[in-house]
Amino acid sequence: MAALALVVLIFTMVGGSDAAWCVCKPEMSDTALQRTLDYACGAGADCTPILQNGACYNPNTVKAHCSYAANSYYQRKGQAQGACDFSGTAALATTDPSYSGCTFPATASAAGTGSTPATSTPGTTSGTFSPSNGVVGGLGPSSSMSNEDMSHGGFPVKAGMGSLLLTVICSVMASLG
Repeated sequence: MAALALVVLIFTMVGGSDAAWCVCKPEMSDTALQRTLDYACGAGADCTPILQNGACYNPNTVKAHCSYAANSYYQRKGQAQGACDFSGTAALATTDPSYSGCTFPATASAAGTGSTPATSTPGTTSGTFSPSNGVVGGLGPSSSMSNEDMSHGGFPVKAGMGSLLLTVICSVMASLG
């Protein structure tokens, strides 16, 4: 029985994915999304692909550019807890938002090393934010972020970890029984 549990554990670890992307919420206003875009690009996201002639420039909308910038920021922060909040304008997704010719990075190493100033999508106004404390008007990665997230018993949680944890618990229980 323990051997079966070990085999299940191995298959879960090999077949599982911790991939997560940060995307802007489509129901948010363009003004709110532009602030998120400006913050992410000014705080370390690689926004080169959403500049004119970049691989992710089209569609040339605030919503599309915001998602790319927020995701780049999130990946560059190592998918840190709270790095995909932006005062509620973005959320985590487990479905790859990449589209024809535009690849959204899924890891910090794939998020690139360049940094660009904030971008403005036609029809909107923007400014380049250079936050000294990491938060611009409460926009930061999470304005309510604390050092300890108690909603998961204080344990940091990454996408895909729930099934792995369940498998480990079941394996231990099977080996004890």
